[in-house]
Amino acid sequence: MLVEPRSGLLAAWGNALLAGLVSPDEAALAIVGEDAVHRVDGLPGEAGPVGLTLALGRLRGLGATGFRVALPVPGHPLGLSGPPDFNARALEAEEAVVAYGVPYGMVPEVTEAGPAGDLHVEVVWRVLPVREAPPADVPSLGEAERELAEALRDATAVLSRLDVAGSGPVAEAAMDAYRARAERGRDVLAPGYPPRAVRVLEMAQRVGLLVSVAYENGNGGAVSASEIAARGEALRPVERVARRAQVAAYNAYVEGGEVRR
Repeated sequence: MLVEPRSGLLAAWGNALLAGLVSPDEAALAIVGEDAVHRVDGLPGEAGPVGLTLALGRLRGLGATGFRVALPVPGHPLGLSGPPDFNARALEAEEAVVAYGVPYGMVPEVTEAGPAGDLHVEVVWRVLPVREAPPADVPSLGEAERELAEALRDATAVLSRLDVAGSGPVAEAAMDAYRARAERGRDVLAPGYPPRAVRVLEMAQRVGLLVSVAYENGNGGAVSASEIAARGEALRPVERVARRAQVAAYNAYVEGGEVRR
């Protein structure tokens, strides 16, 4: 969860573009990030894949007024509203973007080539029909903020009791990576997002760091099977809450059915 989902970047900067707060080139550059190229395939009126700027313009012309994010995992269809084909593809990718105002969604297909440290990453966003219905299990920003605070407190207490370390080289590297991202973290959410959304997303990132460190730093003091199981039970709801908060932050732009300008 230290790396923000591509769907979050597309939704955030796509929303800013639709609201006239950034140029098409600015939006495309922010969405692509360190990837080599992004294309969009399956747009109505287009015979093949097109670039991001054309795709976002086409969706706006079709009536899109905003974008939402879905971050589903098995057993938790977070942000999805159907139909089954779109849900299945989104679940396989563990992310998707749903347009607001038109019945279309986009699922990323990622291709990587090259050696470690020099990967060439290409992304094709598949456009598919979606059901116009409320997204599954997406909280408000206020709910997400309260849930994060409670989950972080409870998980920290359990993990401390089990001596699941926040120390050692793996944990230190994770902390350094988080600090580096935090310095530029306010660029994750595009212009026009309310400050509370930025705060909730940053808090979700911190919670995600805790989960990553706990999983990657070995068993710590949790040497018995029961203690390892207790650690897993503590982390699973925290992961769920953090993903819900991410979606709430990205979707704040269209919360209540209106794009914020």
